[in-house]
Amino acid sequence: MSRHNAQQVLACGCELGEGPQWHAAAGRLYWCDILEGRLHWLVPASGETGHADFGHCISLAVPLAHGGVLVVGESALERFDPASGQREHLLDFEADDPVTRSNDGRVDRHGSLWLSSMGKAAEQGAGSLYRLHRGELVKLRGNLTIPNAICFSAGGEYAHFADTALGVVYRWALDGEGWPQGEPVAWADFSTRSGNPDGAVIDREGAMWLALWGAGKVLRLDGEANITDEIVLPTAQPSCPAFGGEHLDRLYVTTAREGMDADQRAREPTAGDLFIAELDVPGLAEPPLRLK
Repeated sequence: MSRHNAQQVLACGCELGEGPQWHAAAGRLYWCDILEGRLHWLVPASGETGHADFGHCISLAVPLAHGGVLVVGESALERFDPASGQREHLLDFEADDPVTRSNDGRVDRHGSLWLSSMGKAAEQGAGSLYRLHRGELVKLRGNLTIPNAICFSAGGEYAHFADTALGVVYRWALDGEGWPQGEPVAWADFSTRSGNPDGAVIDREGAMWLALWGAGKVLRLDGEANITDEIVLPTAQPSCPAFGGEHLDRLYVTTAREGMDADQRAREPTAGDLFIAELDVPGLAEPPLRLK
């Protein structure tokens, strides 16, 4: 098994860093601090950084096919223009449920967005999984606790997702238009291991890079869910990886300090920062989100 060490790339100090997304057209990485309601960005080529505060929990900002980004928030989906700061409400998202907020998400091979919700206090069964397809939000599954690890096979034959609370990553067969078929099946079980499956992304060889919350690692799983590589971080709570850079050979990893007591925060001063690992196998280009 190959081992890589992740390096700190930005001391952003997120309470709950999540949702890294590479915007290829702009050469920019976006990620969120869910609990602080802050959208961060980094332009690696210049070192430029910035942020925008939304005033409520946000978990994801994905590039839109016609410019700007779609920000997934606690109770709504918004179009956001980073240059002007202009925000436009597009859709409500569980706006009638004060218990929940948005969580993980990723654009599939068809340019549609899969996104999830969970209870703000991780209430059992409060979470759901959705697909935003050409502007229509469709609920795919409910009764989840912490839905995470949303990612897609290179050819779009499968979706993956996890329920972090159960420690299980599932695989779900998709039809030719990217809709689930039948029931998801358990694909990788971490319930008896150290750490819980959080965010994930697929590389060019079809392997999954999976963040293990609580274990301070990102693991590479081959098509049979065997562990082939690992990235070690200096902090215990990696939340989500994303490929970025011109050649998609850099794996950015968000982390969190949520739930850490004062002693643990002192031991892990880089908790909540953004990390990077350079890899031999690059990632897959992810399409922008299509709303029409």
